[in-house]
Amino acid sequence: MDQSIQPAQSPQTIRFVLDANVFIHAHRIYYAFDLVPCFWRVLVELAKKGLVASIDRVKDELLKGKDALEEWAISEFDQWFLTTTTPEVVDSFGQLMEWAFGNPHYEDVAKNQFADVADSWLVAFAKAHHYVVVTLETPKNSPKKIDIPNACNAMGVQYMNTFEMLRKLNIKLCA
Repeated sequence: MDQSIQPAQSPQTIRFVLDANVFIHAHRIYYAFDLVPCFWRVLVELAKKGLVASIDRVKDELLKGKDALEEWAISEFDQWFLTTTTPEVVDSFGQLMEWAFGNPHYEDVAKNQFADVADSWLVAFAKAHHYVVVTLETPKNSPKKIDIPNACNAMGVQYMNTFEMLRKLNIKLCA
């Protein structure tokens, strides 16, 4: 099962920061707590090894759910929602906002929304601390929304989806 997690890379070489949609989609769609509890245990084990984390602003989004995911986030993963108030993250956020607000492709409403959501802080955190962003978003070319992959590309931050992360870490769920 999951007790023998052997990451493909050492914690010094690759670390992942998880978007809210990683937790939400897993909970609601393909890794529900009652169907695949080992996924959630694996996340905690990976966090204990320093391989995965998320940010305080993602936690805030999860706490709006008032459901089993909120309970899990508080009881099992709470210490791995890392702060975005460090000078390094705030500096990266500033750089990201310069890119976003200086980009004529995006509508003002998209720029303002991006500045107000956890997505922008997730990218800033990843840039500041050299993490890989894990998100289910894909790059799009819409002027109406700044997607995480587009922001990652602009900031030189690597991103991938949940399944790519699990493969990169050589994780076998419930095997």
